Amino acid sequence: MPMAADDISRLIREALPDAQVEIEDLAGDGDHYRATVVSPAFAGLPRVKQHQLVYNALGGRMGGELHALALITRAP
Repeated sequence: MPMAADDISRLIREALPDAQVEIEDLAGDGDHYRATVVSPAFAGLPRVKQHQLVYNALGGRMGGELHALALITRAP
């Protein structure tokens, strides 16, 4: 079963409470999303580390409940 955009946003905000999170359903199928995440936690981190923080927030759901997630991350 696909993961709802609200659930993705909630999980990211739980792990990164100061984050601004926008989720877009790219294909209208509830299975392909783009997340834009802006968080002070990303300051000074390379992009790969920023993405790892987001993937860790999703608790291993990538490739299972969550099929595809394009990430845009940055510090404020």
